Amino acid sequence: MRVALLENEEDFDGWRNAARALAAARVPPAEITWQVGEQPADLFGDEAVLDPADAPAFSVPRPFVELARSVICHSDPERFSLLYTMLLRLRRQPRALEDSADPLVRRLEALAKEVRRDIHKMRAFVRFREVEDEGGTRFVAWFEPDHHIVRTNAGFFVRRFASMRWSILTPEVSIHWDGETLSEGPGATKSEAPSGDPVEEVWKTYYASIFNPARVKVKAMTKEMPKKYWKNMPETALVGELIAGAQAREAEMVEKSRAKAASGGLARAVEAERRVEPGGNMLAAWEALVVDARACTRCDLHKCGTQTVFGEGPLDAKIMFVGEQPGDQEDLAGKPFVGPAGQLFDRALAEAGVDRAATYVTNAVKHFKFERRGKRRIHSKPDAGEITACRWWIEQERTLIRPPVTVALGATAARSLFGKNVTISALRGAPQQALDGGETWVTVHPSFLLRVRDNREEEYARFVEDLRKVGERVRELA
Repeated sequence: MRVALLENEEDFDGWRNAARALAAARVPPAEITWQVGEQPADLFGDEAVLDPADAPAFSVPRPFVELARSVICHSDPERFSLLYTMLLRLRRQPRALEDSADPLVRRLEALAKEVRRDIHKMRAFVRFREVEDEGGTRFVAWFEPDHHIVRTNAGFFVRRFASMRWSILTPEVSIHWDGETLSEGPGATKSEAPSGDPVEEVWKTYYASIFNPARVKVKAMTKEMPKKYWKNMPETALVGELIAGAQAREAEMVEKSRAKAASGGLARAVEAERRVEPGGNMLAAWEALVVDARACTRCDLHKCGTQTVFGEGPLDAKIMFVGEQPGDQEDLAGKPFVGPAGQLFDRALAEAGVDRAATYVTNAVKHFKFERRGKRRIHSKPDAGEITACRWWIEQERTLIRPPVTVALGATAARSLFGKNVTISALRGAPQQALDGGETWVTVHPSFLLRVRDNREEEYARFVEDLRKVGERVRELA
């Protein structure tokens, strides 16, 4: 028997080197013991003596390498041998992996699928709690994966929370990020992770307020979020109570819609149902969101501006305007669109017959990004990472307000709403269907009109015309 030594459960490089040497020596799968770390080896086994560097090189299809990287992370103890068996077969039949009906291929693909699902669950269900240690603030989370995915998944959390100090504790291994270096430690127990923090109460308030009883589908919920993860997530403590009262609240919603239908027609009934507060006080949910946004550290811009500048306006607004980011005056005042561009915006709205007080106005990025020039703070355009980091807030605002029409003012706002770069000239002046059923319109940002030198009056008139079309469209939808 040959013994192949692996450093840890998901040691892909160790498996690949050993498999290459063993395959070159034509060692059958049944004569290999795959040993991880200090686990006991086969009593009569002896370590593989062929150095991988001395083994003749051979190639395998790239899809197999990608498949193996996933399968290695599975908890099935046979995974090493299964992959090695597939490797030997590929040396004889280079296209063997294309036979999706083959039992070995199907089993390996099933293992890889389970690993990918576990990776997704970790990314979706890890919940950090804030604690204080000798280095300051640290965010700690507890997670129980089904497979050996923690090291593989570490890079995602480093990229996602690069500016935070955090730790993720699991039974097998713990990973730690200090803002510069990723390290790992031994496994932990759930008792070593904090149980909660004040931010969770804000989140629970928000979650309860947006919970829609008419859309509760318990089977779908538990399929995507298995109950084993519920105990680690603050919002799931509310799910039982919210589901228990869902039927009563749904009946209340239907009754209100019928009453409105009797007094004002079906169209008004549909609008009334759209404005029903799904799970509680809409204002409380919005205020909880604002409190959460004030402590946002999703990107480094929180270190720049004076404060978070959140959206403002009625929560039943028919139009939501999304700009780029707060400027110098907005940053100082804590309100959107109050500087020179905001004043021009107000004038254009008035000429277009749109009441700004009836609209909700916000920005794609909530902090002021600038360059210091002497005593002045000069606007600096947000980059793609900053737009993506702040997109979460826009999505929450849209979820709460549910405007029939959303207007992107400029390229940055359009990127935030569409999730990709778009050309304003290609989309301007016509509605685009949004995923939530509403419409998204695109036009220029008012600051563009302050910068343009040629044809300024024509550009301003065109901007007013865009706003007039939006106002007419909202009246059509009413």
